[in-house]
Amino acid sequence: MARNIVPMIHVPDVRATVAWYESIGFYLAAANEDCGEMDWASMTYGDGRVMFSAAGRASDAARREVDLYVYSDDIDALRSRLDGRAEIVEEPHDTFYGMREFIVRDCNRFWVTFGQQLP
Repeated sequence: MARNIVPMIHVPDVRATVAWYESIGFYLAAANEDCGEMDWASMTYGDGRVMFSAAGRASDAARREVDLYVYSDDIDALRSRLDGRAEIVEEPHDTFYGMREFIVRDCNRFWVTFGQQLP
């Protein structure tokens, strides 16, 4: 039996969330619409997956209840591609635990950290 954890994040507008994540390199794997409104979606990034469901609330809090951590290659090139597409919380930097990371805020104000293992 395969074991995996896939986060499901409740957001105010699933369609807008899907569009934002597609704009930074995620792919829509599956979605559900009810009466013309997208109420659930599953997206992939490499081998990773995240689901979005309707009924979340907007927030102006400094941080939300959950952050996404996305393992990626070539963090600096990815940061360049996101210029103007995402609010940057932290620019690329090396961490004490051996990762090169940067953090953006998505369209729902959740933090998304992109990390790459340092050599």
